[in-house]
Amino acid sequence: MNDTQTAERSEAFAHLKFARVGPRKLRRVADAIRGKSVREALVLLQFSGVFASEEVEKLLRSAVANAENNHHMSTNELYIAKITVDGGPGGGITKRLDPRAQGRAAFKRKRMSHMTIVVTTAAPKIKPKRRSGASIALSTKSTRRAAVESAKPAKRPRKKAAAKAGASK
Repeated sequence: MNDTQTAERSEAFAHLKFARVGPRKLRRVADAIRGKSVREALVLLQFSGVFASEEVEKLLRSAVANAENNHHMSTNELYIAKITVDGGPGGGITKRLDPRAQGRAAFKRKRMSHMTIVVTTAAPKIKPKRRSGASIALSTKSTRRAAVESAKPAKRPRKKAAAKAGASK
């Protein structure tokens, strides 16, 4: 036996090809879970309202199953080491016609994506950068209340009350 066969692997992969979701939509979800523990990421994906999170959740579960069954890793201590989203064939395969003015037609390009997830037992040493579009988490009650309070306009004194105060002088 080789040394490579006897040594335990510390990472497991899962690939998804030709997903019928645009890469930009998947990258938003991928950026949100990059570097997190698998448990935390699964909770985020399960309760987020983003359509693309379903595809990412399935792929993450597949990577965890690969780690457990093929590489004998403990599923309790897994982290997402790497997640990449690449564009698939962008409209070369699935084109749809969109009617335009004066009898013309334009093509709608239905984009596809390829995605890869790598899970590992070691926690990431460097925290991934926060990306601007990477918000899929549901907000808590306190943050929603704070947002509502900040959105309300400041109260102005009523004209009648101000007129009465000026007349009583």
